[in-house]
Amino acid sequence: MLTELERSVIGIARQDGLSTLRQPGQLTRWLGLVFGVRISPQLADPKLEALRRIAVLSWKRGYAIASAEVKAFLASGYSPAFYELVVDTIAAARQAEARRGRA
Repeated sequence: MLTELERSVIGIARQDGLSTLRQPGQLTRWLGLVFGVRISPQLADPKLEALRRIAVLSWKRGYAIASAEVKAFLASGYSPAFYELVVDTIAAARQAEARRGRA
């Protein structure tokens, strides 16, 4: 079962693009420091950031997630069963969105 915090992270990931998974470049970091612009939605907690990453990938690519990403997710402390729960939850939400879009 997903906690409320985990559900929130998955919800936030729904709005994040694949570009948020890349490390910001030096210029982007500098602009963020100078102008106070949030340069990345990366989460401070490494485990929650791993959840956000896998959720972003799942929202954008469904079940087609690179094995290296899955391995990194599992290495962050999550179980294979939890991985399946996350991607299945997102798949169900994507299907529901598609049905609502057709209605």
